[in-house]
Amino acid sequence: MRSKRKLEILKKSVLYFILLIMSAIMILPFLWMLSSSVKLDREVFNMNPFVWIPKNPRWKNYVDIWTKVPFFKYVQNTVILTIVVTALQILTSSFAAYAFAKLDFKLRNKLFFAYVSTIAMPWQVYMVPQFLMMRSFGLNDRLLAIVCLQAFSAFGVFLMRQFYLTIPDSLCEAARIDGMSEYGIYLRIMLPLSKPAIATLTIFTFVATWNDYLGPLIYLKSQNKKTIQLGLKMFINQYSSEYGLIMAGSVMSLIPVIIVFLCLQKYFVEGIASTGIKG
Repeated sequence: MRSKRKLEILKKSVLYFILLIMSAIMILPFLWMLSSSVKLDREVFNMNPFVWIPKNPRWKNYVDIWTKVPFFKYVQNTVILTIVVTALQILTSSFAAYAFAKLDFKLRNKLFFAYVSTIAMPWQVYMVPQFLMMRSFGLNDRLLAIVCLQAFSAFGVFLMRQFYLTIPDSLCEAARIDGMSEYGIYLRIMLPLSKPAIATLTIFTFVATWNDYLGPLIYLKSQNKKTIQLGLKMFINQYSSEYGLIMAGSVMSLIPVIIVFLCLQKYFVEGIASTGIKG
């Protein structure tokens, strides 16, 4: 009995050790970026000796990045695009998921699986037809083109439907007997109960939209329409030797993503666990 307990402790110790090593490997590039953001350019790649925190941190990097390029405009465009896309995806995904999970209509399952199967198709396959379609609508070089394309998500519908399946049907049936409409059930019962799934979808959508590079690169050409990822790339092309400023800009581009994740992490874990219960 005692030897079995020792074996379990040994297994856990090895597991924790491996996890610590993996965590350190993953977080090391982020720490290096953070350290480089307050260094002079000549100090960034100085390895002999390597200094994590310089004696005189150059905080001015975080000021200069706003003046070298129109960084504020890039941030503004990205914030608008991310908030609108995230809000629309939550609305459309939860609404469609409610129909697929709680309403009974002809070909419901076939339609759902046909829609979800589009997840397997890479975006590169149909991005050219999409671009031609948006251009014919007169939406080229407009943020609205990206909003229209990303407002709907098959993954979002799948995620929300899996969560709705964990909610007992008896709740909806009781509400129908009391005379509540389907819209009322969706707004007053399903949405308040689906905070974990909404938080999970919010994090996925927010991070994907905020970090999207290829979509804005294809559709946005004007300087005042570019997003923060395009702005950083342009800054790297123009000031390729100013590594401190590049790292400062990269750190600032991560701050909103970290804030959103920290605010929603409690619901995020719960949402991942609950949506994986039913297949």
